[in-house]
Amino acid sequence: MSSPPFDAVLALPSCRLGVRSTHQALSELVFLPPDTPLYAGQQPLAQALAELIARWLNNPQQRFDLPLQTRGTPFQRRIWQAISAIPLGETRHYGELSALHGGTARAVGQACGANPFPIIVPCHRVLAKSGLGGFAHARDGWLLETKRWLLQHEIKA
Repeated sequence: MSSPPFDAVLALPSCRLGVRSTHQALSELVFLPPDTPLYAGQQPLAQALAELIARWLNNPQQRFDLPLQTRGTPFQRRIWQAISAIPLGETRHYGELSALHGGTARAVGQACGANPFPIIVPCHRVLAKSGLGGFAHARDGWLLETKRWLLQHEIKA
C-alpha cells in the first residue's frame, strides 16, 4: 500500500487543505477540491497545524507559529514576507507590492500563486486593482470561492 500524497488533509468551509511536512518543518500547504477525502495523518507538525486551523476557524486572529521550510526565489521570499506583513482584514493590490518591492504586478501575482504556505502567508489579501483577481493560479471556481471565504472570514476578527 502506498503512502498518501499528503501528511494530512484538513477541512476548510470552502475546500480542503493538503499538508506536507518533514519532522522539522511544514513543507507545503495545498488547497484541494472540496470533495477531497479528509485524512488526519500521524505526522506531529501536521497534527499541530490541524489544531491551529481548528482554532483559526473560530478566531481569525489565531497565529500560526510553526516552522516553515525555506523555499522560493529571493524575489518570491521578499513578496511572501511583504504579504505576511499585511494586517488581518486588510488588502493590498499586486501593483502596490510591486512598487514597494520590485518586479511587476504580474510577477507579484506569480509569486502569490507559488506561495507554498497559503493561510499562513495570506496571499488571499492581495487583490487586482480592478477587483478580486486570481487565486492559486485560478480565475474562477472553488479556488476563487476560497479566496472570497478567506477574506470574509477575516472580517470576523
